[in-house]
Amino acid sequence: MKYTTIDSQLFINNRHKFIQELKPDSLAVFYSNDLLPVNADAHYPFSQNSNFFWLTGIDQEECILWLFPDCPREEFREILFIRKTNEHIQIWEGWKYSKEEAYQASGIKNIRYYEEFNSLFLQAIGFCENIYLDFNEHPRNTLFYATPAHQLAYQIQKQFPAHKIQRANPILAYLRSIKSPQEIALLKKAIEITKKAFLRVLKFIKPGVYEYEIEAEILHEFIRNRATGPAYGSIIATGRNACVLHYVLNNAMCQEGELILMDFGAEYANYSADLTRTVPVNGKFSNRQKKIYNTVYYVMQEAKKLLVPGKDNIYSYHQKVGQIMTEKLLEIGLLKSEDLKNQNPDWPAYKKYFMHGTSHYLGLDTHDVGFMHKTFQPGMVFTCEPGIYILEENLGIRLENNILITENGNQDLMEDIPLEIDLIEHFMNS
Repeated sequence: MKYTTIDSQLFINNRHKFIQELKPDSLAVFYSNDLLPVNADAHYPFSQNSNFFWLTGIDQEECILWLFPDCPREEFREILFIRKTNEHIQIWEGWKYSKEEAYQASGIKNIRYYEEFNSLFLQAIGFCENIYLDFNEHPRNTLFYATPAHQLAYQIQKQFPAHKIQRANPILAYLRSIKSPQEIALLKKAIEITKKAFLRVLKFIKPGVYEYEIEAEILHEFIRNRATGPAYGSIIATGRNACVLHYVLNNAMCQEGELILMDFGAEYANYSADLTRTVPVNGKFSNRQKKIYNTVYYVMQEAKKLLVPGKDNIYSYHQKVGQIMTEKLLEIGLLKSEDLKNQNPDWPAYKKYFMHGTSHYLGLDTHDVGFMHKTFQPGMVFTCEPGIYILEENLGIRLENNILITENGNQDLMEDIPLEIDLIEHFMNS
């Protein structure tokens, strides 16, 4: 890992929060992500299961956590199973956790090797009534892949059908949605690195550079500041490409007079930043570009005011932001009153120019877990990212900051990253 050591107390506290939510006589099992093959003998870069990391701080494949707080045998109440290394693995793959290192990272004293899991599980299973299993239940997940966690869950369900199977995900989705001070500090580090990358590319952008060159500048700044890399595929979209919401080709040349939309964020210690800025390729906004930009900026500022505790959930919030956007689109002439009379309630008129949501949870995942029906609460972190996309003008503008909900309102975690037109032009031309 490139990031600096995280205090294991964070993960000790996380496990304590989780076990407080378990039913009596429950055993919870969590599996790390695994290495995934690409082709031949190559693998995709390893990315840890977010629930597993939140509970353990362990950033390695072939690991299992079990939590059994009510077990009458004390040695079975908390166990971390890690991959057993050897001289061959150390020569060909390099460092893997030792038992002592795994304890230092996780705060778990009882460290066993992966191969011991099955025999110990058979000894412990008779003491429990409920088995909590972990699946990827994220509402945006549309692809099914039988991960090692799924395979282990199927094995347990088949072997012990008389036990009651419980879902760990609803508990973790809520707990992870409320960030602790330590987690907020890690998010701020990811944001700090993202800011450095943005300031770097403001000096680099000019007519004639390619989108992929800008992406390379961003990645350079990420890695040299201890980020794992990008938290998601960076969107570097000039001109008409900015109207493609998830544009990832990043292969076009930036032209004089165009705007370039950049949506990127660093991943630090598995925590994600998520920034979007739209800037003029030549360093100077045209009057038309300013008008649309300032409209998006206004909607962003008004939307931020709604990200406060106790009033809205994500559904009601999005409805209110849609009303704000509708008013501004009418004001600048993109919508007419006739458009509102004939609009489809399921796809309001404003969606022609602003077709995505304004906010999503942010944390260990860029689209982090959380409940859409829960009212906003202190400790939740959301993006705020309105946009206007006018395909016929080859013009797309989106602005995005990361917002922490606090007891008394909210804090913009990206408030010191240039956003206003004057600041953008100043940094690009100084």
